[in-house]
Amino acid sequence: MRQKQSPLFTKDEITRISAPLDKAYTLPAAAYTSEEIYRAEQKKIFKKSWLPIGRIEQLPEAGSFIAADLLDQPIIAVRDTEQEIRVLSNVCLHRAARLVEGEGKQLKFTCPYHAWSYDTKGQLIAAPMMETAKNFDIRDCKLPEIRSEIWEGFIMATLDPNAKPFALQVKGLTEQFTQYQIAEHVIQRTLEFDSNWNWKVLVENFMEAYHHIGTHSTTLQPGFPSRQSRVPDNDGPWSILEMPTGESAEDAADHGSLKPTPGIKEEDLGTLWANVAFPCLTFAVQSDMLIWFQIIPRTVDNFLLKVHLCIHKQNLDLPDLQRQLDASAEIVSFIHTEDIAANDIVWRGLNAPLTTQGRLSTYEKSIWQMNQWWLSKMELA
Repeated sequence: MRQKQSPLFTKDEITRISAPLDKAYTLPAAAYTSEEIYRAEQKKIFKKSWLPIGRIEQLPEAGSFIAADLLDQPIIAVRDTEQEIRVLSNVCLHRAARLVEGEGKQLKFTCPYHAWSYDTKGQLIAAPMMETAKNFDIRDCKLPEIRSEIWEGFIMATLDPNAKPFALQVKGLTEQFTQYQIAEHVIQRTLEFDSNWNWKVLVENFMEAYHHIGTHSTTLQPGFPSRQSRVPDNDGPWSILEMPTGESAEDAADHGSLKPTPGIKEEDLGTLWANVAFPCLTFAVQSDMLIWFQIIPRTVDNFLLKVHLCIHKQNLDLPDLQRQLDASAEIVSFIHTEDIAANDIVWRGLNAPLTTQGRLSTYEKSIWQMNQWWLSKMELA
C-alpha cells in the first residue's frame, strides 16, 4: 500500500502565517531548515520566478559576458554583436561540457573539451572533425536561450516559459522609484560574503528596521529609527520598506561628495529604502547610491551574497570618487558584519528542537507580505 505523503505544515501553522498582520506569526522553523521544503522551493518558486543575473553595465560591449548558474542551469549572459543582451545555456551541444567560466569579453565561445565554437547569439559556428557525421549541419545547432528581461538596468531571467513578464508584475515598484533613475546607476564596488543560513533569513533581516533597536543600536538606529519605518501596501510580488531619516534635508544632502540623483524630491533626500521583488531581488536605494544585495542560493543552509555598490553615472568623473567609494564600502561592510552576527544567532535558534512560530511585529509588514506570497507559491495558502 502506498504511504500518503505528510503535509509540509499543519493547518494551524498555515492559519497563523496567513492571519492579518496584527495577529500573524512567522513561518515555522522547518521552512528554513528542511531539505524537503528547500527542494519544494526550487521547484515551485525559483524555477517559476524571475531572478537577477547581473546589470547591463557589466556587459558594456559586444562579446562582454557573465557566466553564472540559474539554479541548476549553467548560463551565459552576453551582449551579442547587435548589442542585444541574451541569456544562453552554458552547456555545449556535443557532450554537455560547460563552455566558459567567470566573466570577460570574447566574440565566440569555444568548448574546452572538443573545441566546438558558438557565436554571441548561441549559433554553432565550428565543429572540428564532424565532416564524416551524416546529416549533421552546424546551422541546425544553437544554444537554448533562456527568457530574459531588462528591468531598471537589472538583467532578469526565468526558467519558466509561461511566467508573466517581470515588468508587469512589479509595475507598482517601478513607479515608486522613477525619480531615483535606477537604470542610470552603475556598479563600482562588489563585496562578497559566504553565508551559512537559509536565504530567507537574510531577506527577512533586510526587509525590516525593527532590528535596528538591537543589532544596529549605535549605527543605523540613530539615523533611521525603527519607529519611523513604514511599509506601504503592495499589489504584486514585491515589498518596500521606507526608512525616513531624522536629519534635516540639508544635512542629509551633505554626506560625502556624491551628488544626489537629479530630480529627487527634497523631502526624500535622506530617506533609505529597502526593497525586494520576490523571491530575492533585494536592493537598497538612497539619493546618492544604489546597493544591490545579490543572493545566490546554493543549499538549504548556504548562499553566496554579493553586495554591489552602484552610483549614478553623473558621479563617475568626481575627483574624489575612489575615496568616497572606499568610505561607503567600509560602512556597508561594517553594517553587514552586524547583520551576520544577528543572522548567526537566528540560524542557531531555528535549528533548535523547541523553536516554534513567533509573533510578528506590525513593523515587520514586509515579512508578512512575503509570507503570504510564499504560501501561495508553495500551494499552501
